[in-house]
Amino acid sequence: MPGNRLSRTALATLPADISVPGYDRSKVTPGIVHLGVGAFHRAHQAVFVDDCLGRGETDWGIVAASMRSADTRDALAPQDNLYTYCERNGQTVTYRIIGSILEILVSPEDPSKLIDRLSDPRVRIVTLTVTEKGYLANLSERTLLRSHPDVQNDLDATKAPRSIYGVLIAAFRRRRAEGAVPLTLVSCDNLPSNGKVLKALLVEFAGLTDSDLADYIAQNVSCPCVMVDRIVPATTDQDRAAVNQALGVDDAWPVVAEPYFRWVIEDHFPHGRPELEASGVEFVDDVEPYEHMKLRMLNGAHTAIAAIGQITGLETVADVYADPRVRRFIDRYWSEIDPTLPSHLNGATYVSGLRQRFANPSLRHKAVQIASDASQKVPQRILSPLAELMDQGRPHGAVLMAAALWICSCAARDEQDAPIIINDPAFNEWPAVDQRALSAEQVVERFLGFDRVFTPEWRNKPGFAEALASACKAINTQGALCAIDDII
Repeated sequence: MPGNRLSRTALATLPADISVPGYDRSKVTPGIVHLGVGAFHRAHQAVFVDDCLGRGETDWGIVAASMRSADTRDALAPQDNLYTYCERNGQTVTYRIIGSILEILVSPEDPSKLIDRLSDPRVRIVTLTVTEKGYLANLSERTLLRSHPDVQNDLDATKAPRSIYGVLIAAFRRRRAEGAVPLTLVSCDNLPSNGKVLKALLVEFAGLTDSDLADYIAQNVSCPCVMVDRIVPATTDQDRAAVNQALGVDDAWPVVAEPYFRWVIEDHFPHGRPELEASGVEFVDDVEPYEHMKLRMLNGAHTAIAAIGQITGLETVADVYADPRVRRFIDRYWSEIDPTLPSHLNGATYVSGLRQRFANPSLRHKAVQIASDASQKVPQRILSPLAELMDQGRPHGAVLMAAALWICSCAARDEQDAPIIINDPAFNEWPAVDQRALSAEQVVERFLGFDRVFTPEWRNKPGFAEALASACKAINTQGALCAIDDII
């Protein structure tokens, strides 16, 4: 095992086939603050910004911030915030050192430092990957969870802020007072109309204490909608070992991703932006059609596959998708979803690519990772298109089955009688349902009362509860793989 650590001084010692930053990092200045410095950001936005820096756009360096854990900061600080981006496609692997992150902050340790960086007049853009739960919202209704402890804390200006709203509102106040240009906020989370949702929640939050600031945000802060598409599994110890072997030095926090990417952004940047289009980013007037296709085709299918994995004990997307019954079911799912997409988008071409991406065994994208926070994802990814299909009288059996799969994946134990790990705070705060002690009808009745997922309209849809209970019963009695095959 290599003994040296990846760092600025170690770059010259790396093998010739390892790509390294071709620019002088000491001359890069911050232009972007990123909230939520997880693996996806480091395998997507930070890579594109690294391209821009390499082309000479040195005023777009990234100050990244974790809103929760210090793990990423602690791993990368000894490495001068350098890390390895590993791209895998079957047996083909490439390695690249990314240098676009200049500094990593941990907001809970010192929120004032993050507010200082957000208030820096050189910074013009804030990007976010805080996941659905980071918005502290009822996403089915697009309203702020005003009773959430972090929201209540941040409404008190005398307390250190905990949420994205607290730090952003503090920065808006300071920038307005000091005459700095308003920030452009770029949500890169998998939410429909993510920019519009973020702006509405910010305005709602500000309006609870400062109507003038709420008006300022509404009139001056640009929040373009965004669609991001790249599969980034959690890094494993085996990934780290392979990266360290290739580099000849230790990298504590590499990231692994597939070669495919798509990043579509509404071009609303009144105070400038990097030329990301030179790396293949698409700037458009309206991102909604692209977002619909990705959320419903990729993310919806991913959520269904993750639920199957949770129920059956199969570990990764590739493991689940290798079963021909799953492939047939997901094909049916896609065929039902397709009519809900804008007619000018080529869903068939996108699906053809998804089949290859899901089958990629080198990614090891774990079902438990995808299933995290599923209660925040199901309304947008599955229930929204399901409602459209039902209202239009179109076939929807596979999409309804996906909703049933999620419910059954929330049981205490899987089909092998092993515990099911549920990383979903919103679900875990909800009163537990003992699925083995209740009938399928009783389980569905309880879940339809989970308002963060099922709005009241679902309880009034004729035949919906009965159909959902029938699907859950089939999963419980036949097993998930047989139940999904039966509907084909």
